[in-house]
Amino acid sequence: MTKPMRSENFSLSYTNSNKYIKEIIIEKVDENGIESLEDYVIKEDKVEFYLNGKKLLSVMSIAQYQDAHIVGFLLSEAVIKDFSDIKTITISNDGLKVEVFANVSPEGYENLFKEKTLTSGCCVGVTGNAEKVFDCAFVSTDYSVHAKDILANMREFNRHSDLFDNTGCVHKAELILEDGTIFVAEDIGRHNAIDKVIGLASMNKKDVKKSVLYATGRLSMEMVVKCVMHKIPIVVSKAAVTFQGVKSANEHGITLVGFARGNKMNVYTHSGRINV
Repeated sequence: MTKPMRSENFSLSYTNSNKYIKEIIIEKVDENGIESLEDYVIKEDKVEFYLNGKKLLSVMSIAQYQDAHIVGFLLSEAVIKDFSDIKTITISNDGLKVEVFANVSPEGYENLFKEKTLTSGCCVGVTGNAEKVFDCAFVSTDYSVHAKDILANMREFNRHSDLFDNTGCVHKAELILEDGTIFVAEDIGRHNAIDKVIGLASMNKKDVKKSVLYATGRLSMEMVVKCVMHKIPIVVSKAAVTFQGVKSANEHGITLVGFARGNKMNVYTHSGRINV
């Protein structure tokens, strides 16, 4: 067997053209021994969000679509009502500082500092008092999609993901509107990716009430909260769902679809929106 390499042989190379991917030298171990080879890893950064001159939070994420990220976050947390509340967005410090000035109501500020719940997210995953709005909401729409179209879209969704293909280390979200408009984002956090596509749609003044959200991660309660807050009627993932996700989706009018793989999928709630 090849003699193990010591950790001092670890090295970084920044030659990859994609600034979100870094090339490193790793030690691959298998039944034949150990060999040194090149591999790719995702580059996450600490991005700082500021609201009206005060630091809001720091988020570990991919420094991409930062403006959409903070817009989606503020909307999801019920801090602002829509994109028209935003006055300015400034990105500085090589994309690691995002400053927003916005019209925020007293209730919006209150939402930021109420009791928070650490969710099952793989990144920030913190919800504030958006649950107060969520508790009273129900998504009612006659919008429907054919099952074969959902599965075809999911296959296409899984086929194109450069960051995942190179690193295996990101989540992806895609919002497909009735008019065919598509918004796509990738991030190390599934919440971040969804906030980004929601932010992109809002910044482009698109109505998402007739749309389908596709995601790579598990569908838990906080993912349903985001859909309810924006009245996105259908959410689909190739991954599993949680009990609270199913319960919340059922109570608030969201069509929840999990394990959408190949030619099959599981519809957990409000199946009337899925045509067969």
